[in-house]
Amino acid sequence: MTLKKAFKHAKEHGPSDETRQIACKDPEYAYEYAFYIDKCPREDTRNAACEDLEYAYYYARAVDKCPNEKTRNTVCEDPEWAYYYAKHVDKCPRESTRNAACKDPFYAYCYAEVIDCGCPQTNTREAACKNPEYAYKYAKEIDRRPYRKTREAVCKNPEYAYLYAKDVDKESSNETWMAVKNTKYEEEYRKLFNDPIKELII
Repeated sequence: MTLKKAFKHAKEHGPSDETRQIACKDPEYAYEYAFYIDKCPREDTRNAACEDLEYAYYYARAVDKCPNEKTRNTVCEDPEWAYYYAKHVDKCPRESTRNAACKDPFYAYCYAEVIDCGCPQTNTREAACKNPEYAYKYAKEIDRRPYRKTREAVCKNPEYAYLYAKDVDKESSNETWMAVKNTKYEEEYRKLFNDPIKELII
């Protein structure tokens, strides 16, 4: 019996070990069998769904309707699904999901903002600093103050070096000045920090 035929048979005649075993050969069908046919969680359908990150998340959210070590461990292989799991399933921060989210600067920043509720953590900051944009956003929205680490990160990009100087440092510095010098942001930087720039040039 094919997956489609097994699923159709189960919809018409109810769940059975035979059709469930067939469905469990595919993560999507295992999830849908649990959701539409069994209408409850089972270890076999959960294990099968966990062969795929996406369906592990869906299983946790729609079938288990609560966290489970198996589904969490599966989604933590990917920063995006780990973040969504923390947000919609755990509904609280955990070291495992935070560490997984920190594999990507964007999701590290999102985790700090949404899951950690704006509370800075060393690992989310370090992860965000792998990208100048999220280093700037982290400094502005999470740290809400300058840090050497975030300033170093933004200075790899003149746009975010300028924004950092304007919105975070709120003053000129040798690092941000050198990052914007000889770029299209130099003029705006000079206008913003005219007198301090003269001191840096001297």
